[in-house]
Amino acid sequence: MISGARALVESLERLKVRVVFGVPGGAVLPLYDSLLESNIRHVLARHEQQAAHMADGYARAGGRLGVCIATSGPGAMNLVTGLATAYMDSSPILAITGQVARHLIGRDAFQEADTVGVVTPITKYAFQARAAREIPSIIKTAAEVATTRRPGPVLVDVPVDVQRELADESEFDDGPYLAGYDPNPPELDRESVRRAAAALAEAERPLILAGGGVVASGAHEELRALAEMLGAPVATTLMGKGAFPEDHPLALGMIGMHGRPSANVAVNECDVLLAVGTRFSDRSTGKLDEFAKQALKIHIDVDSSEINKNVRVDVGITADAKEALSALLKELSRLAKRGASEAWRARLGGLREVLSTRSSGELDPPSVIKLIESTLDPGRLIVTTGVGQNQMWAALYFTAKHPRTFITSGGLGTMGFGLPAAIGAKVARPDKIVVDIDGDGSFLMTAQALATSVSENIQVIAVVLKNDALGMVRQWQHLFYARRFIATDFERSHDFVKLAEAFGAEGVRVESLGELERALRRAAGNEVTTVIEVPISREERVFPMVFPGRSLREVMIDERQRLLF
Repeated sequence: MISGARALVESLERLKVRVVFGVPGGAVLPLYDSLLESNIRHVLARHEQQAAHMADGYARAGGRLGVCIATSGPGAMNLVTGLATAYMDSSPILAITGQVARHLIGRDAFQEADTVGVVTPITKYAFQARAAREIPSIIKTAAEVATTRRPGPVLVDVPVDVQRELADESEFDDGPYLAGYDPNPPELDRESVRRAAAALAEAERPLILAGGGVVASGAHEELRALAEMLGAPVATTLMGKGAFPEDHPLALGMIGMHGRPSANVAVNECDVLLAVGTRFSDRSTGKLDEFAKQALKIHIDVDSSEINKNVRVDVGITADAKEALSALLKELSRLAKRGASEAWRARLGGLREVLSTRSSGELDPPSVIKLIESTLDPGRLIVTTGVGQNQMWAALYFTAKHPRTFITSGGLGTMGFGLPAAIGAKVARPDKIVVDIDGDGSFLMTAQALATSVSENIQVIAVVLKNDALGMVRQWQHLFYARRFIATDFERSHDFVKLAEAFGAEGVRVESLGELERALRRAAGNEVTTVIEVPISREERVFPMVFPGRSLREVMIDERQRLLF
C-alpha cells in the first residue's frame, strides 16, 4: 500500500523533477512529509507568488518543467499572479496545491478556496485528484500538457485526505490521458510551406519577426540559417529576445512601443513579413491598421487560435517553429532566390544609427546596462528583469546573443518578477552569472526573496535602478497627464544596502560607473547574493517610444522629437 502523498512524490521522481519551489501549509503536510524521503530539492520561498516566479525562471532558463507547491486557500490564491504570468508567456509550470478534505469541500471550511475554478482561465488545464489511485496518471498528464504544443502552466489540486489515503499500487493507472488533448504538434501543411517559400524567394524587402515560440521550440539555429540564406533582417518581440543573436549583422533588435526605430520601420516598409512564434500583442504591433500594411504576411505558430486572431495574414502555418522553419529551408533550397536588395539593406543600416548606445560616462540607465554586459562574462550571463522602465532599458540595451538568456514578464507585465525569477534561473543554470536588472518599485514587491537566496545558497546579483518612484507610471503621468504626478513618488527613500544586509546578503551603493564596475566584479565572485543600489534621476525617461494607439512609424526619440518614417 502507498499513500497519495508518496505516490505524488514518486510521480515527480519518475518525471526526473530535481527541485520544487514552495511554501508548506496544513493542507500539504502529508506531501511535505513524503518529500523527506526523496532526493528532490525543496527551495523554501517566503511567499507563494515568489515560488511560482522561481519555478517560472527555472523553466525558462533551463528549458524544462518548473514545479511549485502551495497549501490550500490563501497559499493557492497567492500563486495566481505567478500562474497568470507564466500563462501569458507560455512557460511550462506544474503547480501543486493542497485542498481541504473531500467531505469539507463546498462548506466554506478553514482555508478553503475554489482553486480549480479560480485558475482555470489562467492555466492550460487544472485537475483535482479525487482518489489516491488517480494521482500518478494526473501528474504525468499534467506534465505532458504543460510541456507540449504551446507550453503553459497546469495546476493539480489535491485534497489533504487524498494525500493521506492508502491505495494498492496495482490500482494505479500511470498513463497520461486527457480526452481531446493531442500532445503532438499539428501536421505540417506542405502547400502552405510552399506558398510561404515562394513569397520569401521573390521578396525584395523581406523581414523575419521572431517571438518567444522560437525560443520555446529550440528553433534558433533554423532561424539563423533561414535569415542568412535570404539575407533577411530579423526583428524580435520582447519575448523573442535571444532567439537571434543581437550582435549579428542582420539583427534589428526589438519591435514595439519601446522598440528600436530600425525594427519598427522595417515592419512598416517590408514587402514580405515572416512572423514566427509570436502572437502580435498590442505592445508589439502598435496601431493594427498600420501594422506591416504593405507586406504579404506569413505567420507560423503552434497554436492555431493565434492565426488571424490579432493580425490577418496571407499564409498561416500552424506548426512547431522548428519543424516549420526546417521545412521552409528545405523548400527554399530548391528555389531561385531574389534576396534582400541592396537598397533595403542600406535603408535599415542607416536607421540603426538613430538610437545611439554610446556611454555618457554617467550613471544613466543605458550606460549601467552596457557596463553590466561588458564587465561580466557575456557568455555566462543570464539577465532577468523587473517590470517598468528598468525592463525596457534592459530590453533596449542588453545584447542577447543566446536563447534563454533574457527572462522577463512580457504579457502580464508583473512587477516583482525579476528577483525570484533570477533565483529560479540560477537553480536551473548554476554555471551562469544571473543578474536581475530591477527598479526600486518592482524590487520591493518581492524583496523578501533575498531570504531564500541567502538561506538556500543561491547566489544572484540584483542591480536596482533607484529613482525613488514608480518610474514608468510617472513617465506616463509626465507625458500624458501634463506632469500631474500622483502616488508615484516615494516620500521616503529606501536604503537597499541595509535591506540586503538585513537578509544576510551584501549591499553596495555606487555613485559612479567606476564604482559600479568594481561592485560587479566583486559580486560575481561573492558567495552570497549582492544587491547593488544605483541611484538614477527621477526625470530619466525611456525612449524611443511609440505612443499608445499610434503606428510604429511614429517614433518619439525624446519627448519633443517625433520622427515619422
